[in-house]
Amino acid sequence: MDKLKKLVAGFLFLGLLFVPMHSCTDRSQMLNQISFSINVNIFEPTFFDLTVPTGWVYYNGNTVDLIIYRNDIDVFSVFDARSTHNPDNPCYVQVNTDNVTVSDTCSGSKWLLSDGSLINGPANYNLLQYNADFNSVTGYLHLYN
Repeated sequence: MDKLKKLVAGFLFLGLLFVPMHSCTDRSQMLNQISFSINVNIFEPTFFDLTVPTGWVYYNGNTVDLIIYRNDIDVFSVFDARSTHNPDNPCYVQVNTDNVTVSDTCSGSKWLLSDGSLINGPANYNLLQYNADFNSVTGYLHLYN
């Protein structure tokens, strides 16, 4: 009986060793986050599509390319426009004509525009999401990471 307990304990120990290594491998496949702080005024013509819920725009900055989506009156989602399929050489996602999904034309992966969740792969991850604070009085949207 003691041999059986030792054998089971050994398998459990090996199983616990495998889980963290697998997790580290998965994390290494993710995109690197980019640090930035950007203020945009949604009442400027470039961002006018953001004045209504379900509106969206591409934002091409010096260091980051984003898709900004207005979910609700005061809620915005900001996504990195790089596909999560191939982090070492990512394609950029594009909003589809349905204005509901975005796709990576290199791999065919597809995500929901409203929350960046993966619909189908071969990508394994949701779109990388950044932070947004909105001042409804001034119309300024602060995007940052």
